[in-house]
Amino acid sequence: MNSLSFALVITGVLLNAAAQLLLKAGTNAVGHFEFHLENLVPIAVKLGFEPHILGGMACYAVSLIVWIMALSRVPVSIAYPMLSIGYVINAFVAWHWFGEALSAQKLAGIGFVVVGVYLVARS
Repeated sequence: MNSLSFALVITGVLLNAAAQLLLKAGTNAVGHFEFHLENLVPIAVKLGFEPHILGGMACYAVSLIVWIMALSRVPVSIAYPMLSIGYVINAFVAWHWFGEALSAQKLAGIGFVVVGVYLVARS
């Protein structure tokens, strides 16, 4: 994988991870809600105008374009497992920003993901 291909894959991964984190920040700002027919429009409006949600959707849109460019250069059997890097990023950022737990079991799982991505990237 050349440097441009790697940059596209990593950019796609980072944008995807950023989208998830922004969506979580947006749902934190909106608060817990239930979808029912009678509150469908008010909740949709509330979510549709929440800046973090809009930012997350924008990150997804850009990541789709970047990912298509990456897939035009990298075999999907290598590119797709790289998305797992997003799990690692999100776990640590969620711990730092949102106070989510990072137990020993989660850290072990993250270690397996890192090793797996390394092995796939080296193939």
